[in-house]
Amino acid sequence: MKKKLKVITISKDEASFWLDKKGCWNNVHGEFEHKKIINYFHTSIKKDKDGYYLSHINGNKKEKVYFHFEDTPLFVFDVIKDKDIILVLNTKKKIKLRPRKLFIIDDHLYMRVGEERIKFTARGLVKISNFIECDNDRYFIKIKNRKYEISKS
Repeated sequence: MKKKLKVITISKDEASFWLDKKGCWNNVHGEFEHKKIINYFHTSIKKDKDGYYLSHINGNKKEKVYFHFEDTPLFVFDVIKDKDIILVLNTKKKIKLRPRKLFIIDDHLYMRVGEERIKFTARGLVKISNFIECDNDRYFIKIKNRKYEISKS
């Protein structure tokens, strides 16, 4: 029989790390540098009614650390061109590109999925740039011979 884990919750204000507007983890010493730790943090992101947190099991305890983020906790880290265009998020989750859900804020590209706002990192932008066109300060994405205007919010 599985033993129930004791849950330890750490609030945002007690967390010693945060996610910046570029999708990089930081603490008081600066940007995280160790790739394994960075990947572990990204893939540990979860959400509940109280917000975004990292989840970690330590012995018989489950730690939930809520964290601050400067823009959004979800980022497009990679783009895969297959039958469809697939976006790979920082959490390693893969989602299909929804051209009508793209929008631009302050020269940054985002996609809305439900209530979530997902931001393209510089790498994500480079990977999708082959599909983006500009015409008189209006941006479009061309997918499967269809052209969709990207709204500015």
